[in-house]
Amino acid sequence: MVAAQRMALGLCYDGSAWHGWQTQPSGHTVQDQVEKALSTFLVEPVSTICAGRTDSGVHALNQVVHFDTQVQRPAESWVRGVNAFLPSSIAVQWAQPVSTDFSARFSAQSRRYLYVLRNARVRSPILHQRVGWVFRPLCLQRMQEAAQLFLGTHDFSAFRSSECQAISPIRTLRQLTIHHCADWFVFEFEADGFLHHMIRNLMGVLVFVGTQRQSPQWVTELLAAKDRSKAAPTFSAEGLYLAGVDYPDEFQLPRSTNVESTLSHLGINWQAAR
Repeated sequence: MVAAQRMALGLCYDGSAWHGWQTQPSGHTVQDQVEKALSTFLVEPVSTICAGRTDSGVHALNQVVHFDTQVQRPAESWVRGVNAFLPSSIAVQWAQPVSTDFSARFSAQSRRYLYVLRNARVRSPILHQRVGWVFRPLCLQRMQEAAQLFLGTHDFSAFRSSECQAISPIRTLRQLTIHHCADWFVFEFEADGFLHHMIRNLMGVLVFVGTQRQSPQWVTELLAAKDRSKAAPTFSAEGLYLAGVDYPDEFQLPRSTNVESTLSHLGINWQAAR
């Protein structure tokens, strides 16, 4: 009998049509579709473990999953073979064998998300469900001041949903960078992990600050209050992308997708816009 091997896959998906990552009885989730495609391709049941569960409407550019199988295939066959059984909104980007001590979830050192926001007077129907939108003018400086106050290790109770199942609300936000060009704002988040709806709730506060409905110092007050009801409403999922997950170098997996690559998926040439 052939020994089982562990495979890691990098997935890209448009989350607009799906009810998030995690499997549901309806079968209308990204995990359900991926496991169905893998099971068909391998002619055996497959169960996957992901790096981070994305919510309904949230997209991914480099979601990482792993699974165990006894089937041997070349790397390119894993990509093209599995994609043949996936819907057009989901695609494997890369495949790589990994050691059995690798876990897509527990081996992760950090997770990186990007939020793509269009700041324009009128919404774009072409970009509907692919980017966030704010019609009121945004002040970059005010949002940058607020962003700095989020950095570090905090109790993010004011920024987690009531459905959050995490044992602790303590998270370390290592990066919150705001890139700006013309009508576009791209918010880059990196942390050891994120609570349920945490990024969308951070975005709600940043937009309130950017549109001058609150001051940057409001962030300090919210972190101290630890009360979700005092913060801004949860922002739209449409512009949120899981850019990638970073692992120890020993696993030699592809790194997170950067801002320019993200925007290229949307047909936006960042360099030309600048």
